[in-house]
Amino acid sequence: VQLQASGGGLVQPGGSLRLSCAASGSGFIFRFNAMDWYRQAPGTEREFVGTIDTSHKTTYANSVKGRFTISRDNAANTMYLQMNSLQVEDTAVYYCSVRLGYTNYWGQGTLVTVSS
Repeated sequence: VQLQASGGGLVQPGGSLRLSCAASGSGFIFRFNAMDWYRQAPGTEREFVGTIDTSHKTTYANSVKGRFTISRDNAANTMYLQMNSLQVEDTAVYYCSVRLGYTNYWGQGTLVTVSS
């Protein structure tokens, strides 16, 4: 499974960004799998941001609830993370992930920097 995250950049506090995660791989059927977003700020451990299941049901970390929205386009094999009301504390490398059996697959990450 290959995951390609994109869309990161520099944004001012209060701004918005939309991240994308394109999934591919032989035998991998995107629509049959829940997908996750994680993030890792400098000097910290990777933390869960949110997940979207095969029914498009979403779950979020308390720190982003109400500000971030995860969606998916099964026809495009792509997951999205819409981030609004960004805060300096949201600065991190954002990763998309999928769990298949006992294995977690990770994309390469995309850097989001929130700064004035």
